[in-house]
Amino acid sequence: MKHHKKHEENLFDEENKDNLFAGEAPSSDEEQTAPAAEQNSSEVDDLKKKLEELNQQYIRLAADFDNYRKRQAQERESLLKYGSENALKKMIEVLDNFERGAKALEKVEDCQTVKDSFNLVHKQVIETLEKLGLEPIETEGKTFDPNFHDAVMQTPNNDVPEHTILNELQKGYKLGDKVLRPALVNVATQG
Repeated sequence: MKHHKKHEENLFDEENKDNLFAGEAPSSDEEQTAPAAEQNSSEVDDLKKKLEELNQQYIRLAADFDNYRKRQAQERESLLKYGSENALKKMIEVLDNFERGAKALEKVEDCQTVKDSFNLVHKQVIETLEKLGLEPIETEGKTFDPNFHDAVMQTPNNDVPEHTILNELQKGYKLGDKVLRPALVNVATQG
């Protein structure tokens, strides 16, 4: 039996020698792992390509975001610097009317003409500011709201509900929902 086993091993070696001389690789487990190694190498190359593509996309995206951020900063700076330009252009017209009125009133002795001129320019100022979005805050007869009113006085009054605004001491203004200056008011208290 030992002889038979030894003979098989010799045949195997002889077969492998023939394969080696014929330019063939020996038939063993190594032959089966070679295609797997090539496949792994191919997968690694594909993954490297995908990684490079993603890296390039990230670099482009980061550059785009940086450009966007710089553009926003420039627009913000420009808005702060020139944002009042439109308002000032509208107010120049009002200033022109003040100057015309001052020249026209130099020789006027009638007080009513002066009042009418003043009222006309005052009306123009209000209209111009309203076009720019300025709104007066409503007060008298309204309920006190600390978001829009500043109570500087309290007067006992049983004729109206508590916290009702009795009168306005200084006008308040808002731009849309933003309060530019709260109204100074006198508020009723129960007493």
